[in-house]
Amino acid sequence: MKEILDAIQSQDSTAADFAALSLPESYRAITVHKDETEMFAGLATRDKDPRKSLHLDEVPVPELGPGEALVAVMASSVNYNSVWTSIFEPLSTFGFLERYGKVSELTKRHDLPYHVIGSDLAGVVLRTGPGVNAWNPGDEVVAHCLSVELESSDGHNDTMLDPEQRIWGFETNFGGLAEIALVKSNQLMPKPKHLSWEEAAAPGLVNSTAYRQLVSRNGAGMKQGDNVLIWGASGGLGSYATQFALAGGANPICVVSSPEKADICRAMGAEAVIDRNAEGYKFWKDETTQDPKEWKRFGKRIREFTGGEDIDIVFEHPGRETFGASVYVTRKGGTITTCASTSGYMHEYDNRYLWMSLKRIIGSHFANYREAWEANRLIAKGKIHPTLSKVYSLEETGQAAHDVHRNVHQGKVGVLALAPREGLGVRDQELREKHIDAINRFRNV
Repeated sequence: MKEILDAIQSQDSTAADFAALSLPESYRAITVHKDETEMFAGLATRDKDPRKSLHLDEVPVPELGPGEALVAVMASSVNYNSVWTSIFEPLSTFGFLERYGKVSELTKRHDLPYHVIGSDLAGVVLRTGPGVNAWNPGDEVVAHCLSVELESSDGHNDTMLDPEQRIWGFETNFGGLAEIALVKSNQLMPKPKHLSWEEAAAPGLVNSTAYRQLVSRNGAGMKQGDNVLIWGASGGLGSYATQFALAGGANPICVVSSPEKADICRAMGAEAVIDRNAEGYKFWKDETTQDPKEWKRFGKRIREFTGGEDIDIVFEHPGRETFGASVYVTRKGGTITTCASTSGYMHEYDNRYLWMSLKRIIGSHFANYREAWEANRLIAKGKIHPTLSKVYSLEETGQAAHDVHRNVHQGKVGVLALAPREGLGVRDQELREKHIDAINRFRNV
């Protein structure tokens, strides 16, 4: 691994130099173990501790197949799917690996008693398999997390509809929270040159998810002037949704849970911010009964920010806790887009407010390659910025996942893999200096 790192840090290394490097037999990776899937049985979700289930193991380098690449991972990040994997909710990911292992002889590699997790990376291509022409050893890349087979016609209009669509590092093995990762070549995108490794690794999953959900025609198709309600507007997903709304001429109404998070939204340029804890919104009277009076109070508060207008688009991801309110406050003919359910998967809402007002609910899951590429292009041009708040070492990944699980983080949290320290990998200092305040916005809170 030292030779690989030396080559990456050298200014003189060529593609031939990287191609000539010997691959190690093994590498360090963050894993969960199949024989521990019941370790949290009987515990409430909040009490399940990723620090107990996430392991730093030495694992063999996987076989490289056609259309694939091995990437030296300089940095990665923690997403909610890393948390779900670590607490084995809503299902153990080993079921995903078992099913994927049945697709072909090659995919059997993924069905192992350990799961290398992680759905983001920034790093350098080490090897490419047969049929890969667009990428070469030595290329500096980031990876999006869509894994597809594309042997069915269903996926050729929108690859997210491929029957064999999976999220890399969650529903496949050999993910990005490791020193080496295995990806399909059509997951690769150019690393933004003005960002460090850890900054470049942070946007991937959440930035692409927010782009499809809010901007793309496959999502809400946001336009100028739209009032956009953004739950968790300073968090991993919401911080990108807030930026897309502002950059696209929309009016974000940002919902947060603390004064500190409200300040971050204002620093991004948002003017309409609701601290739901400070204003005491309780959308549920008890575990089984919602409170429509609170929906109405919430809607009234929103209109104070919009000049009496209702919400055009709701950027939903908390799920059960907020979904009834989201449906209610959306304007007639408006859209609720949902990409997750961090507070619970069983949503409840009053359908009268949906059908009688011709509202739409759109399910949105990650992004196709084109959407991910466009989202990354906006990062590379300095139009959208990483929301990295804190960086952990690979050894500290359990703590990083714990912090995300307990929602004590801001924006995204990064993890250094091969990178020996923060701040490395910047190739365009001039563009960086132009946007340095925005790049560091979440680091300064």
